[in-house]
Amino acid sequence: MNTQSYYWYDPWFNIPFNLTVMFTSTVAMVIVLVISIIGARKLAMRPTGLQNFIEWLLDFVRGIIKANMEWKTGGRFIVLAYALLFYMFVANMMGIPFELATDDSNHYVWWKSPTADPILALTMAAFVVVLTHIYGLKLTGIKGYAKGFVQPVWVLLPFKIIEEVSNFLTLGMRLFGNIFAKEVLMVLLVTLGTTAWYWGVLAFLPLMAWQAFSIFIGSIQAYIFAMLAMVYMSHKVEQH
Repeated sequence: MNTQSYYWYDPWFNIPFNLTVMFTSTVAMVIVLVISIIGARKLAMRPTGLQNFIEWLLDFVRGIIKANMEWKTGGRFIVLAYALLFYMFVANMMGIPFELATDDSNHYVWWKSPTADPILALTMAAFVVVLTHIYGLKLTGIKGYAKGFVQPVWVLLPFKIIEEVSNFLTLGMRLFGNIFAKEVLMVLLVTLGTTAWYWGVLAFLPLMAWQAFSIFIGSIQAYIFAMLAMVYMSHKVEQH
C-alpha cells in the first residue's frame, strides 16, 4: 500500500505545509501539556497517580543532566530535557498501534508518528543545536564560546565546524530513520494481513511482536534524543 501525507500549498508562494505532521505533532504537544498540567495541579507531599509519574520523570531527567554536567549549570535545563524526552516519547508512540489513512487511491495518512517525517526530525535537531549555541554564548561569553572551537589547537577549527553539522544531521536522521523504519514494517505487515484471511492469521503474531518492539524503539529513541541534547549542551556551556 502506498501512503502519503496530506499537503496544503499556500496560494501566494506555493509553499507546501504537511498537514498530517502539523496535526499529529500538535496532538502530541497537547498530550504532554495536559498530562503535565494535571499531574502538577495538586501537589502533595506523598505523590500519587500522575504526580508520581511526573516526579519520577523529573528524577530520570535530573539523572541525565547530572551525568553530563554540573547541576549548578545544568539545573536550568531540566524543563528543556523533560519536554524533549516526554514529547519525543509521545510522538514516537503515536504510530502504535495503528495508522489512519483515507480509503481511496491516494491513501492520505492522517495519523502516524510525526517523528517519522524527516523535516520534523531535522527541525527538532536544529532547534537543539541552535539552542546549545545560544546558551553557550550566554553562559561563557563571546571569548569563551569562540575558544571552544580552537581548543586544544586552532587547526581543529574546520573539524569543529564539521562536528556541529554532523551533530545536527545524526541527531535528526537517527530519530527519523528508526521511527520511519518502525512504521514502514508495520504497514507492510498490516498490508500483508489484509490481502487474505490466512495471511491475516499468519501476520498476527509477527505484527504483535513488532508492535511490542516498536514501543522499545520509540522509548530508546526518545531517551537518546534527550541524552544527546544534554551532551551537546554541556559541550557549549561548560569550559573543558
